[in-house]
Amino acid sequence: QVQLVESGGGLVQAGGSLRLSCAASGLTFSNYNMGWFRQAPGKEREFVAVISRNGGNTYYADSVKGRFTISRDNAKNTVFLQMNSLKPEDTAVYCCAADRGAVLRTSPSLYDYWGRGTQVTVSS
Repeated sequence: QVQLVESGGGLVQAGGSLRLSCAASGLTFSNYNMGWFRQAPGKEREFVAVISRNGGNTYYADSVKGRFTISRDNAKNTVFLQMNSLKPEDTAVYCCAADRGAVLRTSPSLYDYWGRGTQVTVSS
């Protein structure tokens, strides 16, 4: 049974930082590209970042480029999202997802497995 479990969310002031983690089990982690998505109340799920199987390639949404960094540790089956210079508009539930596809993808419908998410709230 595949499980993706996010942690590290919380309440932070604008300009602050958080580091999210996503621990994977039940799958061969290094066979999957890993993505982070977010969903704010009343909005559609939004792509944030994705990292390739070996960590050598990454891609970011324009809205987070230069502020967020995605990374992974295949030995620990974990993917991370370092979020700096947070803004109130970053407030959302953040979910990680696993994609066995051959290229980095941004569409949530193409991902195979999902975590339940962790809440990030940025106060102004």
